[in-house]
Formats: sequence, C-alpha cells, structure tokens
Amino acid sequence: MRSPKRILAAIFTTTTFTALAIVGTAEAASAEPCPSGATCAYAWINYDAHAGPVYGDNEDLGRYYQWTGAESIYNNGVHCDVYIYSAMFYGGTRYPLAKGSGWTNIYGKAIWHHALSNKWYNCR
Repeated sequence: MRSPKRILAAIFTTTTFTALAIVGTAEAASAEPCPSGATCAYAWINYDAHAGPVYGDNEDLGRYYQWTGAESIYNNGVHCDVYIYSAMFYGGTRYPLAKGSGWTNIYGKAIWHHALSNKWYNCR
C-alpha cells in the first residue's frame, strides 16, 4: 500500500503537468478586425487588442480609450479616405489615411496616444 504522502505527491504532479499542458496549448490572442466602413484605432501596435471603430466625422474622440491610447490605426472605409487629427475639433497635426490602409505603429507621430478627431474626405 502506498503512503498518503506519495499519493498526494502523485496527484500534485499530475495536476501540475495537466495545467502546464493546457496553458501551453492556448492560442495567442489575435487582433480584432476593423468592421467594414469604419476607421479603427488600437491601443497596441500591429492592430492588436480590441478595435475601436468610428464611423463618419468625429470632432471629439476623447471618450474612446482606443483613440486616446492609439498605437495603430486602420481605415476600413468603403468610399472615403480619412484625416486623423492630433487634437479635437480637427485641430493639431493632420494625417491622411487612404481607405484600405493603415499604420501598424504610429510611435513618434503627433497622434501617438492623441488621435482625437477624424474627418472623411475624397469620397468616391
């Protein structure tokens, strides 16, 4: 008959290896896609984390975490290019972003953590 210590050690070891196997096979989180017709900001580079979609012109994006903490931006607009501004009410530095394109890393730009308004243009 096995001792209680050996039984507990065997259970602990089996449980630990099972937990490690489960954690080791978990898939890495993937970026949330930007919905069609929207421009999306992401709080991480490379469009990682949750998308912060906006539609149309927006004078004040200050209430949206993804925009006030933007590190990457993608324009999934259907008909328009978009200007992204570093200040509310279309102020500050303006950056044009063509539809179907984006910036995977906006570090060093005025809109890094300050993408505070957007305006569609060149609609076709």
